[in-house]
Amino acid sequence: QLVESGGGLVQAGGSLRLSCAASGRTFSVYVMGWFRQAPGKEREFVAAISRNNVFTMYADSVKGRFTISRDNAKNTMYLQMNSLKPEDTAVYYCAVGGSYSSVQSDYLYWGQGTQVTVSS
Repeated sequence: QLVESGGGLVQAGGSLRLSCAASGRTFSVYVMGWFRQAPGKEREFVAAISRNNVFTMYADSVKGRFTISRDNAKNTMYLQMNSLKPEDTAVYYCAVGGSYSSVQSDYLYWGQGTQVTVSS
């Protein structure tokens, strides 16, 4: 089970930190990722992190503003979002998978999502 938290309403230029708590499985064996879905749009890749916290990848739209991290001892993944823009408004989902990938179909389990709204 994956449970996201930390979403909310923030002004443009502000920051939020999302968390994804995992239970029921051995967290450290999985690649973790964040995706988002804006109203009327397809769900898209945001960021991914390797099992051992060494490798990360980001969508071009968030590179330099967002930071993904994980704490395997706490079975938790984070997404630090800085310099937020109105176009970052979306439901953010965390996911776990077996492949270090930006492709949604490579992810096996998904959370329910948390809403992030950035006002201009």
